[in-house]
Amino acid sequence: MSDLKLFRVSSGGASELLSRAVILEKHLQQLIERNMEAMFGVRFLVSEQSTGKVHRGRIDSLGLDENNSPVIFEYKRSTNENVINQGLFYLDWLVDHRGDFEKIVAARFGQEAAAQVEWESPRLICVANDFTRYDEYAVRQIDRNVELVRYREFEGDLISIELVTSTSTNSTPTSTLLRTGKTGEGGSNRGSTVADLLKRSSPELRKLYEKFESFTMSLGDDIVKNERNNYFAFRRIKNFACVEAHPSSGNLLIYLKVDPSTVELTEGFSRDVRNIGHFGTGDLELRVNTVQLRVRAVLLGYVSFWLEKTCV
Repeated sequence: MSDLKLFRVSSGGASELLSRAVILEKHLQQLIERNMEAMFGVRFLVSEQSTGKVHRGRIDSLGLDENNSPVIFEYKRSTNENVINQGLFYLDWLVDHRGDFEKIVAARFGQEAAAQVEWESPRLICVANDFTRYDEYAVRQIDRNVELVRYREFEGDLISIELVTSTSTNSTPTSTLLRTGKTGEGGSNRGSTVADLLKRSSPELRKLYEKFESFTMSLGDDIVKNERNNYFAFRRIKNFACVEAHPSSGNLLIYLKVDPSTVELTEGFSRDVRNIGHFGTGDLELRVNTVQLRVRAVLLGYVSFWLEKTCV
């Protein structure tokens, strides 16, 4: 069971707020569907999606995450319900019915959004009051993108969500650049994925990225890295950093979910990209290269500071 405790502090004294499970599973579902983007970084699509007469099931909620990957949500109020197996059954159905899902996306967000759906890493998020150690063990044996999220509701209209465990697949995305016609910095990256660009980078730039990834993954066992066509995404429930590699200019572009107005921007290093188109998520761009790090070693510490601040 979760040992998370929440206290209200008043006049130097602390009083514990009691936690409880929601009375009805439907209440939990409606709460998350109304706040899915704020809580999980996922755009809500549809509730109670039927899987047809053959599969005879209903997916609790469908969504589209920040990296345009399909997401299935399954909710359970008690620990003895087999939410994981049910979710995996629906995940298989989803992969076999891509056209149906893309029609739902088109109806909700338009045809352009439907064309951008990434099928390399569909996700299953199971939300429950608690999970057993057998649930956690079972998930770690599954070669799928599965996340177990524990919730607790507290008196005073408070709710907590905690990522219990997660697994991810090592998929290699096929390039969408040929389809979209987008190019990276310098305009010479047509048809290349971010992995392709990293391979073509100098040994120094590759080593710099490896240092970045090693530090980022060390922030917690629940950090997940996803390789997209145009960027590497790092998330803990939601994205907190996205990285592009640009071999022609020798830069790593790191996008963080930080309000640029709270940062003293440095020309040539940090930039406000709230109104500038870019791949991935995040409003603060950090431009890092080996030359900068040789001259100003403090920059890596600066990057590390913001990674720790946004990795929540």
